[in-house]
Amino acid sequence: MVIYPAIDIKDGQCVRLRQGKADQVTVYETDPVKVALRWQKEGAEIIHIVDLDGAFGGLVKNLRTVEKIAQSVDVPIQFGGGVRQIDTMKELFNAGVSQIVVGTAVVDDTSLVKAALDLFGGRIVIGIDARDGKVAVEGWNKVTKKDVVSLALEMEVMGASLIVYTDISKDGMLVGPNIEGTRKLAEAVDVPVIASGGVSALKDLIEIKKLEPYGVEGVIIGKALYENAFTLKQALEAVADAG
Repeated sequence: MVIYPAIDIKDGQCVRLRQGKADQVTVYETDPVKVALRWQKEGAEIIHIVDLDGAFGGLVKNLRTVEKIAQSVDVPIQFGGGVRQIDTMKELFNAGVSQIVVGTAVVDDTSLVKAALDLFGGRIVIGIDARDGKVAVEGWNKVTKKDVVSLALEMEVMGASLIVYTDISKDGMLVGPNIEGTRKLAEAVDVPVIASGGVSALKDLIEIKKLEPYGVEGVIIGKALYENAFTLKQALEAVADAG
């Protein structure tokens, strides 16, 4: 079970939103590089970064900040938010990003997703964000009629090798993850799944760990770390102790 500590960037600062709402933002650090170095020091194997400005605006806005982070740490960077062009992907890879999460395009531009998977293979991660089982796009501002499992199966056929599944209603709320929804998705596809949204306590990580046999291989943690519910070191230890 891989733990992905999260860094959400808005206006160059490290923030967290409640349920992805741009008007419900808390700033935790003005310098995201400091946060990345902290996660690395505490044992992160990989860091999950989201460009919130990019997610809402459809164009990556914090490339230079991401590049600084990549240059400052020795662990891989998984990046998402506003990535909707092949040239942007090339820029991000050149900046030091290891994996790119593609979200809105998996609904709005499947030809781009196919081209990206053909060009970059496993470096492309499919991001599926949902509310009540339906896929949301454009920084979660728009909920479609597309079913989560149906979309995941389409992406699997297209060649996806990793899916990040986020339950919007849980994200930033510290109310516990959507275990049932995550299990249902992981069971439906052969592609490994990363769970995201709602982790509030170490017991949540243990519950997600139990989903490993279904294909859940990682979990993204954000607000719980920033609110000091537990440390990244404690999270890594809890997952390791759970076997």
